[in-house]
Amino acid sequence: LPAARPRELYTAADPLELLGTGAEGRLLGSPSAWAVEFFASWCGHCVHFAPTWRALAHDLREWRPAVMLAAIDCADEANQQVCSDFGITGFPTLKFFRAFSKKAEDGIRITSPTATVEDLRHAIIANLEQSQDAWPPACPPLEPVSTEEVRSFFQRNKDQYLALIFEKSDSFVGREVALDMLQYENVAVRRVLSSEEELVEKFGVTTFPSAYLLLQNGSFSRLPVHVEARSFYTYYLRTLLGVTRGSYKLNTTIGTSNETNTSQPKRADRSKVYMADLESALHYSLRVEAARAAALSGAQLAAFKCYVAALVKYFPGRSCVQTYLQSLDGWLRNWTEPELPRSTLKEAMKNNRDASHPAVLPTNVTWVGCQGSEPHFRGYPCGLWTVFHLLTVQAAQNGPDKELPLEVLNTMRCYVRHFFGCQECAQHFEAMAAESMDQVASRKEAVLWLWSHHNKVNARLAGGDTEDPNFPKLQWPPPDMCPQCHKEERGVHAWDEQAVFTFLKAHFSPANIYLDYAEAEPIPVAGEGTGTRLGTESLREEREKEEEEKEKEMGNEVRAPGRPDSPEPRRPSIVRLNPKLREAGEDIVDLDSFSEQHFKSQALRAAASRRRRLSKRDTIALPRDAGVGRERRRAPGVLVREEESGEGARRTPWLRVLGLGFSRLDISLCVALYFLSSMCLLGMYTFFRLRTRARKGRPGFPVA
Repeated sequence: LPAARPRELYTAADPLELLGTGAEGRLLGSPSAWAVEFFASWCGHCVHFAPTWRALAHDLREWRPAVMLAAIDCADEANQQVCSDFGITGFPTLKFFRAFSKKAEDGIRITSPTATVEDLRHAIIANLEQSQDAWPPACPPLEPVSTEEVRSFFQRNKDQYLALIFEKSDSFVGREVALDMLQYENVAVRRVLSSEEELVEKFGVTTFPSAYLLLQNGSFSRLPVHVEARSFYTYYLRTLLGVTRGSYKLNTTIGTSNETNTSQPKRADRSKVYMADLESALHYSLRVEAARAAALSGAQLAAFKCYVAALVKYFPGRSCVQTYLQSLDGWLRNWTEPELPRSTLKEAMKNNRDASHPAVLPTNVTWVGCQGSEPHFRGYPCGLWTVFHLLTVQAAQNGPDKELPLEVLNTMRCYVRHFFGCQECAQHFEAMAAESMDQVASRKEAVLWLWSHHNKVNARLAGGDTEDPNFPKLQWPPPDMCPQCHKEERGVHAWDEQAVFTFLKAHFSPANIYLDYAEAEPIPVAGEGTGTRLGTESLREEREKEEEEKEKEMGNEVRAPGRPDSPEPRRPSIVRLNPKLREAGEDIVDLDSFSEQHFKSQALRAAASRRRRLSKRDTIALPRDAGVGRERRRAPGVLVREEESGEGARRTPWLRVLGLGFSRLDISLCVALYFLSSMCLLGMYTFFRLRTRARKGRPGFPVA
């Protein structure tokens, strides 16, 4: 079995299987019963629950091969298909598969993950007893024994000892001891209910539970234990003369596949935001978490569309990522069916590297600023928090403060409610949102609401199992990053919210996003190295380098003819697609008026240099270098169309006279109408001429 790469939550030393791809072959059709935990290594609640599941695995290690325990890390993308096939939508999820289960849907959710080891053990036994149609071959009888079965036991079995556990009907001690002794030979364990009066009187039982040992010769004795409990019964029975462990051995998953593949720590500056973290979080949220369900419909589908639309509107990604999000958003807008299958969605979310403008969201998960000291620390939750902090700040800076203040927060709330894997985390966030989110009245308040409640989450989780010892959960930003954000009021620490808001705007601005460790863009371009800052202008400057070079080459064209020493005037730039990318102090002109005025003034200067007076019927000819018919790029997505070169210079004098005050279109229409009128007159003339000839050719009537 190709086992999933285990995280520090579970290791090869734990007596449980670490399943991955191919898990269906182990769970379905198996003669053993399986209790499986589907977990996510980054899930905070999974980290809390892991010690309980690990303790359960050690507690039930002797129940093999009747009951097997396993774990599957659904945070590993290699296991995404397995977790989807078994219908896993949240973590941790515990499912019980009876022996010879045929379908993934046969798995039974056994209990709440908050249960204790004892509760989980009892739940496994309760589900195991329901396997009447396909009883596990290696599982001992767990039903209560009758008087007749006790009398004939040694006639039908070769065991030397029969241990009878007298207990009440709601007790699990007898069944637990029977499973504990499963791997031991020459002894059998049966439970006797207190309602079995004949056996109770025969053995003189007065307390429940109590254990008696019956020998082949018919003699019996009470087990001499200090405490009437499972562990004491089990220890005594294993020390009996002739009782030995069978040939079955623990089949723990070991080998090189279980070695944790830890990557080298990356150098990160906590004052920076890294594009690698943002793109990794987007990849995991879109392609793994949102695509976990078999199909999206109703509120889930609406939440997914809203999430993608918010990313298109506010995420300051690289050009290939923005193109990817825009194409996905357009595809979702065109999807009108009530249900979106997972296979169709996954196909739509594939990268398109071959297009003229590649639509690519990197598939490799690389954590830089969100990297933890161990693989199960930080990572995706940190990246998702960063994405939504970034979206709230961008929304506050790119729209009216009072307009749609809850746009990003509602998007986050719907995403966490429908897609976030950690169920306990989602419940906590929903409780915080229901308590105070509706009181947010502006986009600035939305930024501060998310910041303050993120600090509340950090305070709640500080010192717990989910805290990375190298990155303690502190109130953010710390004084060394933003000293003006902190103050004291009457000796008590307080936040200066205006200073915090100013800090958040600067920290989560595009100018503070760095490309270190980010995957290279599909089209290779000359860059400034991995430490290049991703400012507002640099998001598109790679695309504009060629256009800027062309503009420099054409600088001499705007100088007045005959005045080579005249300085080059500052040329106003064409309006770009995104008005936020305009440089300060730059003249913005209309595209058509710029083209018309530029070439008209150039023609007038050329005419003046010739020092000749034009008649009213003369037409000013444009120079050849002002020609059109060719297209050139001034900014991404904006094409400037120039006038055709030398058209006026090639006009003849009579055409200039005829074209006084008329455009080429006007002259063309006049010629066309003249031609049609001529043809109409010619047709009428032909018609009447033929009719006249026909009348002359008829024979006359005889005269009376």
